[in-house]
Amino acid sequence: MTTLHSTSSTISSSTRTIRIGSRKSQLALIQTYWVQEQLQKRFPNISFEVQTMSTQGDKILDVALAKIGDKGLFTKELELAMLNEEIDFAVHSLKDLPTRLPEGLVLAAVTERENSADALVVHEKYKDKQIDTLPEGTVIGTSSLRRLAQLRHQFPHFTFKDVRGNLNTRMAKLDDGEYDALILAVAGLQRLGMSNRIHQVLPTDVSLYAVGQGALGIECRSDDLEVLSLLKAIEHIPTRDRVLAERAFLRELEGGCQVPIGVDTQLQADTLTLTGLVASVDGKQVVKDSVTGFVNEAEQLGIQLAQSLRQQGAQDILEEIFKTIHRG
Repeated sequence: MTTLHSTSSTISSSTRTIRIGSRKSQLALIQTYWVQEQLQKRFPNISFEVQTMSTQGDKILDVALAKIGDKGLFTKELELAMLNEEIDFAVHSLKDLPTRLPEGLVLAAVTERENSADALVVHEKYKDKQIDTLPEGTVIGTSSLRRLAQLRHQFPHFTFKDVRGNLNTRMAKLDDGEYDALILAVAGLQRLGMSNRIHQVLPTDVSLYAVGQGALGIECRSDDLEVLSLLKAIEHIPTRDRVLAERAFLRELEGGCQVPIGVDTQLQADTLTLTGLVASVDGKQVVKDSVTGFVNEAEQLGIQLAQSLRQQGAQDILEEIFKTIHRG
């Protein structure tokens, strides 16, 4: 099932300690410890040590994400630590990693993708409902403009409220009745052992997912050949092909993590189909299209789709959004 890179036979067998950087959140640590475990199994003679730090996105919890910037909100501090050689690589939720990386850093590996979809999580009183049967005025919590725009488009009768904090905090707010439902990533719930709270996995005709959602991206210094070789051992090629197309699409549109841009990629043998969407925050304007081509042209497909959507009106939508949100 898993397709992995073969590992270079030139990897050093020295006693060097490899320092892994991670955010301090529970989900980030679960993901980082998983990467540490995978590498330790493959390279038992090398020591892998986790170092944690807080990012700007972790510290500012009382402001909507779109209002505090979209450039490296959850990655900048880790990237500085890599460039200063305080850590050797960092593990990110790939959807949080900007498509343009600082000079000297590269996306070294992408792990096998978990379920990339969004999930509906409901308050107990709505346990017999689905997204399309929730009543008018239902209070939906989400911190994502992408989810917000798509749901407003299809369900304008809902009420939407921003929700921040870690997953446990959000769940507590839901269970206390502050929200009637939340929209969260399936992968995050699964990794935290909360699969039982997934009430409905949203189909892509309701919510296209974020670029890179469900996959982990591992970033390191471009000149650290030993670490680059180590990380290739846990790279999942089919996932990398899919996210290369997605990230090229996002990069070409100059969209950040906090812009209403959604994607879906399907890979069949050597054929890749990429679907992309750009929506206005109010959900009233939506531009959506798909392209299909050979998987070895993944990035070109992403660029092609972005240019197609731009010609169909996506550029006007994005320029209007950029006027109102901070792009720090």
